[in-house]
Amino acid sequence: MKANRTLWLGGGITLLVLLAIILGPMLSPYDAEAMDFIDVLTPPDASHWLGTDSYGRDVLTRVLAGGRISFLASFGGVALGAAIGTVLGMVAAWRGGWREAGLMSACDLLFAFPSFVLALFMMVVLGFGLHNVIIAIGLTYLPIFARLARNLTRSLMHEPFVQAARLMGQRPARILAVEILPNILSTLLVQASVGVAFGVVMEAGLSFLGLGVQPPTPSLGVILADGREYFQRAPWVLTLTGLAVSVALLGLNLLGDGLRDLTDPRLRRAAGP
Repeated sequence: MKANRTLWLGGGITLLVLLAIILGPMLSPYDAEAMDFIDVLTPPDASHWLGTDSYGRDVLTRVLAGGRISFLASFGGVALGAAIGTVLGMVAAWRGGWREAGLMSACDLLFAFPSFVLALFMMVVLGFGLHNVIIAIGLTYLPIFARLARNLTRSLMHEPFVQAARLMGQRPARILAVEILPNILSTLLVQASVGVAFGVVMEAGLSFLGLGVQPPTPSLGVILADGREYFQRAPWVLTLTGLAVSVALLGLNLLGDGLRDLTDPRLRRAAGP
């Protein structure tokens, strides 16, 4: 099936990227922050596969270390937004009334701003640093998961298995956690996989503008911003780092598409046996 091919390809690329950013800095002979002014702006060669930057630091080592920080910020932020947003959306759908109306109004207000603009505003309010980037990404994704969980919960509230649980006297919290959440989890995971890809872009963009992770700590955005300063003299820093980011995003997007195709019953019916 096409969904399986997309899923396996995206999962394979994502797995390789994750293994590289986790194990790469540990296996590299270079320190991501150590400067070597003898090898400044060295083109890619056998010793430095992606060359060196203006401080003589190995670009590949910094990309792998920066990727770990960027993925950590994205995973952490999406997980934070998904956890809080899902709980709020499910409770609001179950309770209804002013709680549901208030949550949807708050979501509509946040959706009025582009996600990156909202993240920029949060960084200005919270200040710089990795922890604040995670919070900013989490708050950006909170209304997305809240609305998604609310809509999915409402679609299941009148299903026979939910009504049977209510007649048996189960508490609302147990019904939401045991009966409804497992049935909407696959859709939430698909949204999370897509969100992680955009979260990496968001973290890199914030750091590129100087509002996220601060130098000399390696981050994909910091490396790209540094490479922009001397692009004409050493184009490999910006272009090869951007290529590495593109490969990682390709894997995450393919993984999200594969998961969506695999879990959507309408697409499975359209594909046939």
